[in-house]
Amino acid sequence: MPEGGLGRTKINIMEKVIRTKVKDLLKTQPGVQVLAKGWVRTKRGNKNVNFIALNDGSTINNIQIVVDVAAFDAELLKKITTGACIAARGQLVPSMGSGQAVEIQASEIEVYGEADPQVYPLQKKGHSLEYLREIAHLRPRTNTFGAVLRIRHAMAFAIHNYFNNKGFVYLHTPLITASDCEGAGQMFQVTTLDLDKLPRTAEGAIDYAEDFFGKRTSLTVSGQLEGELGAMALGEIYTFGPTFRAENSNTPRHLAEFWMIEPEMAFYDVHDNMDLAEDFIKYLVSYALEHCADDLKFLNDMYDKELISRLESVVKTDFVRLTYTEGIKILEESGEKFEFPVYWGVDLQSEHERYLVEKHFGRPVILTDYPKDIKAFYMKQNEDGKTVRGMDVLFPKIGEIIGGSERESSLEKLNARIDELGMGRESLEWYLDTRRFGSAPHSGFGLGFERLLLFVTGMANIRDVIPFPRTPKNAEY
Repeated sequence: MPEGGLGRTKINIMEKVIRTKVKDLLKTQPGVQVLAKGWVRTKRGNKNVNFIALNDGSTINNIQIVVDVAAFDAELLKKITTGACIAARGQLVPSMGSGQAVEIQASEIEVYGEADPQVYPLQKKGHSLEYLREIAHLRPRTNTFGAVLRIRHAMAFAIHNYFNNKGFVYLHTPLITASDCEGAGQMFQVTTLDLDKLPRTAEGAIDYAEDFFGKRTSLTVSGQLEGELGAMALGEIYTFGPTFRAENSNTPRHLAEFWMIEPEMAFYDVHDNMDLAEDFIKYLVSYALEHCADDLKFLNDMYDKELISRLESVVKTDFVRLTYTEGIKILEESGEKFEFPVYWGVDLQSEHERYLVEKHFGRPVILTDYPKDIKAFYMKQNEDGKTVRGMDVLFPKIGEIIGGSERESSLEKLNARIDELGMGRESLEWYLDTRRFGSAPHSGFGLGFERLLLFVTGMANIRDVIPFPRTPKNAEY
């Protein structure tokens, strides 16, 4: 084809028309010249006309490119295969087919990057989620993971929007810490010491004074303790960042690296805390329904036929509030055969939580006043000496989605609890200062971001709501 012909592989499209994202093209009135850029999902047709489904990640929907085969170089068209990246310029016209209102009648095409159909792993066929986890670097190009990641973005934006509108301060808490918030010890150690030549003290212990920070440090399991410091000065704060648990759990609900939202509020009691948690969740779900409708419809149709109705029901329903003791009584009298036994003092399992939510009440539940012995040291103790003012929000299909409490504001009681648990006081003196100097009633909670996304997307495995999951024996990319 002569220089300047329609089918040349290198054209100066950018100087002629400004690129429009696919989501905007699909809402544009026909009759204008447009430029689309993206990745080919499919190409079909015959010797006279080709139809290219193009997606640029801005929407679950594709724009159809109609190609008059006679007007383009045959070698160029061979390069346009599933996975290839192209730019297409042409007239936006009413679509003759079903499924879209408009399509592009191509006049120029440039191939940015080819994708050999013999080796490109995302051909036009169904792929299992297990298989896609093995190619997590490419799975964002699928409809499913495009939808999930756009919803993930929308929820992150909504979280910041919610707290900003309420006057909370976004506090950045450290990822490297010398304290263990939960007291469980399941932390990833951070060190620059040569593991083959570890320095030793006279007693033979590892000499962490020689380490980078001069003491033993780990990746944080929570920003809560530092968040409490912020609340004791700024009133209302929230954190939103990655947290890490060295817990050897290969389950659909656990990750070694995940994101947490942790608000802390001065002058909130446990009831204020519950009110905020319920309002927060309802805001996020409402935001998803309003701003992620196309993606939610796709996930609803493909994976979970009850997804949208379940999301809508959460927004419209008041959450049940009951004590742990009342919850145990319901479980004991249910006649249900649980895998894990139920008795007062047990740490509830997901099957117990889901029974209360899905079978007994049929709506979300906030469970309060847990036994002291199964909860963290910082929770405010009730007058009975046996329970604490913890509160967990339980959701259908998930179980616990939020965990929180009113915090213990008494220095005496906090000290006694730390001693009772045998925790190292020396690493918590800075935290105890908030009770020594101007202690105040305060509360907070933690929402696991990926747990929220499991609920909002209807996905069944937590590895499928984070771009690059970190699990035992898996740290790819």
